[in-house]
Amino acid sequence: MSEAEILIAKDGAIRRLTLNRPQRLNALTRSLLGALSDALADIAADDEARVLVLTGAGRGFCAGQDLADKGAVEDGRAVRDTVERYYNPVVRQIRSLDMPVIAAVNGIAAGAGMSLALAADIAVASESAAFDLAFARIGLIPDAGGTYQLQRILGPARALGLSLLGEKLGAREAADLGLIWRAVPDVEFGKTVDTLAAKLAAAPTKALALMKKAFHAGGHHSLEQQLALEAELQSLAADTEDFQEGLAAFLGKRAPVFKGM
Repeated sequence: MSEAEILIAKDGAIRRLTLNRPQRLNALTRSLLGALSDALADIAADDEARVLVLTGAGRGFCAGQDLADKGAVEDGRAVRDTVERYYNPVVRQIRSLDMPVIAAVNGIAAGAGMSLALAADIAVASESAAFDLAFARIGLIPDAGGTYQLQRILGPARALGLSLLGEKLGAREAADLGLIWRAVPDVEFGKTVDTLAAKLAAAPTKALALMKKAFHAGGHHSLEQQLALEAELQSLAADTEDFQEGLAAFLGKRAPVFKGM
């Protein structure tokens, strides 16, 4: 029996998905993407899950599309089918999860692997990791949301320049540019990710989900549209049990205990 391509771990309210093709630096196949989509659907339906960590097994996060995946990239028709049927659904699932998603980038994140990392809400990388926008070197364009995410994070000039040149960024440089949340020394990487996941799992999860919706909409809304959306989402946040707990804790000068309700 072959080993699972996606490893799923549960620790209280924390869910961890690990891309598990370490011999190929977790390069993406249609089979792996299908398994990842199934796992994301299960987590979305898991009422106890409050934060997701996405990472890779071994020494890489994800090397992008496995070009040896027969039938996936032979020609334009095959590539379009792969992108529309496998990549796009996974990106939509990551972006729409009602919980924070942490990309724990433990090694190289190349091509579509870099796009997956950027689809998360918070990307943390070990200092030995790197981000490689390799599409131009094989005659393709960034996909899996890469052209969408990059220009919103870096601005159009840097995003297009990085894409055209197909340059590789070290984790520290990526953090300095604002591409990721933080780069941390390798020896501190695991502890940093665990601490961050635990902090988010103990947060008012419904408010965080509404916060994600507000920020995702802000990139294409006018000010008036965003003000209206903020009022709507804030009213939903104020109706949660966690807001009542947060208010009571503030007035009582104690630490709140949020339950994600």
